[in-house]
Amino acid sequence: MAPKWRELADKLAERIKRGEYSPGQQLPHIRDLVEAGEGSKSTVHAAYKALEAEGLVASSRGHGTVVRQQTPLKRIGIARYDKAKWRDGDEVAFIADRVASGRAYKRGEQTQSVSRVPAMPLVAAAHGLPEGSDVYARARLVKEGDQPTHTLTSYYRPEHVEGTRIVDPTPGPAGRGGGFRVLYDAGYEIDHMREELFARIASPEEAALLQLSPGEWVVELHRTTYTADDTVVEFAVGIHAASRFAWTYDFKVPDSSREATQ
Repeated sequence: MAPKWRELADKLAERIKRGEYSPGQQLPHIRDLVEAGEGSKSTVHAAYKALEAEGLVASSRGHGTVVRQQTPLKRIGIARYDKAKWRDGDEVAFIADRVASGRAYKRGEQTQSVSRVPAMPLVAAAHGLPEGSDVYARARLVKEGDQPTHTLTSYYRPEHVEGTRIVDPTPGPAGRGGGFRVLYDAGYEIDHMREELFARIASPEEAALLQLSPGEWVVELHRTTYTADDTVVEFAVGIHAASRFAWTYDFKVPDSSREATQ
């Protein structure tokens, strides 16, 4: 037989999935469930911790245990970088995700800080620089309403961005079209990129910043952006709350045997 806390967690999870507890609604206080005969204080607490680990609820001091939004954001793949979005319009990548998800957004939901820092080994290797070389770090925290969804820190060579809007710490994207448009206007048109994804448990600092429960997972993104001549113009590291995104990729299936004969 399943432990009592597991039975209670499963029962509450089913009620959440049926919509009896809606997103943003607070679950009953632990003492109320104890008084209702659902188990001891430790049993109810363990059930709530299980629901947190499964991404169904979030707990915080002063707000209790609240049901999370269950429909994750679409984190679209290739389409989010369509040049028509940022070069000809003003739909930067995080906004493209919101549009694809049918969700509202405000440009000010992206905050940022910009600093000139020594390149750590990962950044130095991506840019082909000696470790410790100066680079600009543009660190963003993106929220949906009051809830953080991810961080993204882009690293640039100073000679590519010095004096541009990219080094302006004003909240929101770096002007119309964001950072890619700034690079385009400076003569560095992006041509191709590589994205690598790594799943892991959030560090305590990441959990605090993204408002995650202890033990929750994140997806770490490494994005390397190139011009047509393979010059690296941006290397970015993103930390995404795993339960708040669905990663979607649409692409043409390659046929390398056909390409080799052409």
